Amino acid sequence: MSGMLGPLDSEGRVPPRQQTRIAAFLISAHGALARQLAFTLPIRLDAAWQTELNAQFYRETEIVALLMRATSWVPDLALGHMVAAWEAAWWPAPIEGIADPRLVQAVHLATLAHAVHAGIRPAALLPVEANAQDPFVTALRRIEFESSRLLQAQILFLKGSDLAPHRDAVSAALEQRHASVRNLWRELQGSIGIDASGGE
Repeated sequence: MSGMLGPLDSEGRVPPRQQTRIAAFLISAHGALARQLAFTLPIRLDAAWQTELNAQFYRETEIVALLMRATSWVPDLALGHMVAAWEAAWWPAPIEGIADPRLVQAVHLATLAHAVHAGIRPAALLPVEANAQDPFVTALRRIEFESSRLLQAQILFLKGSDLAPHRDAVSAALEQRHASVRNLWRELQGSIGIDASGGE
């Protein structure tokens, strides 16, 4: 096992099987965030935080669209089972100590987004010799850049005064979500021959 994607082909491109699995995982995660943001958005934006949700929805959608176009897809029979497991993992989990269902949904979205944006670093898997002009390589770097920007909004919300009375419950939910996303990401890397233990 290696700690990086590859072996790269003669033009410095990531093998299509690795591209397919990485893209499928990222599309599942960012697609889940886009769907859940879409259902959370009100018809009319009346507050600044709602405007931020709207912006995040479009960024998540752009990430999915970028991966669909930039990936060299190949058939992968194992993906059906893998995608089903990933999609189940993105569902909201109960949060003890918060009674308001709208606040629970907001915390769920923020903790999931924080775990996805902070815990999944696809560009870190690219070898130095990866072709910088390859669409898939460019897409992974773009996604990591966007994730660092989106992460700031999650941090502001999770540390905000609205959640101060629920700090322990939010911290526990965030820790649990990070552990779940980290495990899924590690399992995915193992399935394509990447040793993720070095990044722990």
